[in-house]
This record gives sequence, structure tokens and C-alpha cells, in this order.
Amino acid sequence: MARALCQISFELNRQIGILIHRSGKVESVIVGTFNGIMIPPLSSVRTSGGRLKGLRLVHTHLAGEDISDEDLMDLLFLRLDMLSALQVAADGFPGLLLSVHLLPAAVEEKNWAFLKPVHPAGQNEPFSDFISELEAEFGRKHAGKTVDSGQDRAILVSVSMETKIRAEESLQELVELARSDQVLVLDTVLQRTRKMNPRLILGKGKLAEIMIRALQLDANLLVFNQELNPSQVRSITDFTDLRVIDRTQLILDIFARRAMSREGKLQVEMAQLKYMLPRLSSRDDALSRLSGGIGARGPGETKLEIDRRRINDRLTRLTGELEHVSRERYRRRAKRRKKDLPVLSLVGYTNAGKSTLLNTLTDSDIVAEDKLFATLDPTSRRLRFPEEIEVIVTDTVGFIQNLPDELLQAFKATLEELGEADLLVHVIDLSNPCFRDHMAVVEKLFLELKLTDIPCLKVFNKVDRLPDPLPLIREVEREGVVISALQRNTLKPFLQQAQRLIGKVLERVSAGARR
Repeated sequence: MARALCQISFELNRQIGILIHRSGKVESVIVGTFNGIMIPPLSSVRTSGGRLKGLRLVHTHLAGEDISDEDLMDLLFLRLDMLSALQVAADGFPGLLLSVHLLPAAVEEKNWAFLKPVHPAGQNEPFSDFISELEAEFGRKHAGKTVDSGQDRAILVSVSMETKIRAEESLQELVELARSDQVLVLDTVLQRTRKMNPRLILGKGKLAEIMIRALQLDANLLVFNQELNPSQVRSITDFTDLRVIDRTQLILDIFARRAMSREGKLQVEMAQLKYMLPRLSSRDDALSRLSGGIGARGPGETKLEIDRRRINDRLTRLTGELEHVSRERYRRRAKRRKKDLPVLSLVGYTNAGKSTLLNTLTDSDIVAEDKLFATLDPTSRRLRFPEEIEVIVTDTVGFIQNLPDELLQAFKATLEELGEADLLVHVIDLSNPCFRDHMAVVEKLFLELKLTDIPCLKVFNKVDRLPDPLPLIREVEREGVVISALQRNTLKPFLQQAQRLIGKVLERVSAGARR
């Protein structure tokens, strides 16, 4: 076969490539130019064993050149079993056969290895035996791990134009988000750049490294820290053959897992549908090709329009149901007002310790986990201060940097309740190195939600986690009170300050009533 391949390539003066299945069947024959070939999409060919593609590429090189960087990119991106370049001699007969294959683990920072060049007639080792051993080696690399088939195994990717400290903190937050969504994080990749690739977010070389890392770790998911548009998701998926999601989708999935109340589920569904709607057209490559000109309005586009209409109809119904929930909340708030019970709302960055503080204050057993977004559904409890002042304490969903707009809009019914608070208690995780940034995120959302007129008490939590707390306590105690929500004996300054501020609110209300 090698002689016939070289002869045809020589006569046509074009490179010829054949894709060969492990069974020996020829999947495709590719006719290229003198300098290269263009491999067709391989979407119909399934990955074998979750690792390699199950295909070998053999193609001719007319100028006697070695395996090129483009060949290596094809090997990496297509996850081929092997790539071979057959040199064509000046008389059209076969020259040397050059081959390269992927490695289960990098050697000297390279993820591939070259075989010794041989003449096609001198090949002794059967290809099937070699690939079987290679696949077995991939398997041995994972033998020490127990992989739950129902759990996503992800590599997290962040491409940032921020400072190194901010970029690392943002990536660590993505790790915590993945952990909250029960995703197994296999590796993280951080690339700082001055300009993002508009198509693939990062460069092809870096994406190739990530793809090989996914192959070696048996990853099935890439999670990007940046919000991706539909064409970027499609481009990265085409290159890597892996599922690709962004930070917004991850947060939406966490909310879908955690929402327990009817209201929470309605809000999450609305946010998911709003996120999905502009991305419908990219859901199916076949549909995306039906665009423009006579004949474009076929079954594909009709189905797309039906899907859009159904989503818009569902959004209309959800809006009505949430408005009904909002009216119910308003009636409940009105009842509380009649009883003259002040409302103290715990707000802050996610995982700052709001639920733990509520539990300690009111001897409750609300779920409080060391995870992002452990609380989604608002919870209220009564609290009696030492001077017999009784208040309602509410726990709310935590904020986060770049909170998806879909979520912010969907949770408006819940966040509206913050506007009825008499005192906002801004809980801050003092043990987090970026607590100042987190404070700025929350304060920005106060502006957006028009909450700046409500008195706010800053509570710096988790002081017990600081190895040397005194310098930081001196820095922040001028701004608020310092506590550990796990240690009741540290809460006295907080209770005194909260009681004083609530007392002022009651005095203003009383003075207004006398007028």
C-alpha cells in the first residue's frame, strides 16, 4: 500500500493522506496540496476508551521533510492513535516512514514521542500490539484513582488581564465554585495576557497543552472562568472534543442544585432560560448552517423558532408566578410591620459566614457549609436583644464577583426584601486575603439595589482563622466589629452595636408617629 500511495502522490504532485481505523478499515482518503492536507471533521468517529481517537493518519511528504509542527497539532487536537509521514523519494518510490504518538505522561515537557524512522517494508511490530500497550499505559496512569462515572472531572481555565494576585484569587474562587457543584477538579490553568484570543480565548499552543493534560488526566470537562459566547464554546469544543462550560453556567448549576423552595426553583429556572435563549442558535451545527437566502426557512429554523417561542412563553409564565410570590412577600412584610418588629438582614460575599452567624445568634440549625452559595433560599428567625428589643434576622443569598446578570434579575424578588430591612449587617470574611475586594463587590451591589440609605454595620468574621490577628484587627476595628461566628463569647460588641443602631431606627419611627 505504501508504494501505491507514494506513486499516486508523486503523479498528482499533491500530498495524499489516509485515516485508518484500528480494525484496519480505511475511514477517509484525503487529497491535499503539495505542502499539506486538510483533515475533515471527525465528529462521527467516537473516542476509543475515553482516551485516543482510534484512528491513525498516514500521509505523504513530497519534499522529504520531517514531521512538522502542523502535524503535531493534528496529533494533539485530534487525539490520533499515531501520525505517520511517508517520505516520497525523487523517483516516486517510498522513502522513510516517520511516526509520532502521544504519551500518557509528559517526558522532558513534551507530550509526544517519535518512533525510530524505518522503511515501510522494514516494519516488524504490529501496529495493533503497539497501540494496545500504549492504551494500557494510559490506563495504568489512572489505576490509582477511583473515578466516579457520575461525577464531572474538570480542568479549570482562567485567561486574565488582571494582576497576578487578582487573577490567582479569581481562579481559586472558580475552584471553590466547582467544589460546591461537586465537580472533581483535576488541574487548573492560569494564563495572563494583554489581549484575549477572540475565537479560542487562549492561543492554540496553550489549548493543545490543556487538551493533552485532559487526555492524561482523563478529564471530560473544561470550565472557563470567563463568560464565553456561543461561537467561542463551539470553537473550543471543536478543537478539544471536550464539553466546555463557563463560570456563569457553573453558578447556574449550583443554584439549580441548591434551590429548595418553590420561589428559589422559579428564580433559577428563569435565570437558566434567559441564559439559554441567545445561545439556542449554536446548539446544533446543522441548524447553524441554515442561514440566509432562499430555502433557509426549512425545518431546522422552524424548530428553532418553536424553541424560542416556548422559552419566551415559559419566561412569561415564570414572571407572573414570581410577581405573585413577590406580592405574597410584601403581605408578609406588611404583617411584620404591624407587629413593629425591626428587620436585621445579613448580607455579604458568599461563604462569609452569614448562616453560621444566624445559627449562633438564634440557636438555629440552618445548613451552613464551607461552600460557596450554601444558602439560596432566604431564612428568617427571631432574635431578642438583652434590652428586650425583639427583631427579625434574615439570611440572604451571598454575592459574588461578576454575578451573572440573569441571576441578579431573577432573584430580584428575594433581593427586594433587603430594601425593607432596618439594618443591614455586612458580614465579611476577614481571613480571606481579598476581603477588601469582596467588600467592594457587595458595596457596588448595594448601589445597584439602591440600599445605600439603610444603616449598615460591618462585621468582620472568621477572626479565629487568622494566625496573627492583632494587626488586622487594629486596621478594621475602626470600620466595624470583629467576631468569630463560631465563638459566642466574641459576639458581645456586635450585639451592642446592632442594638444601638436598631434603637435609633425605633426612635425615628416613634418620632415620626408622634408628628
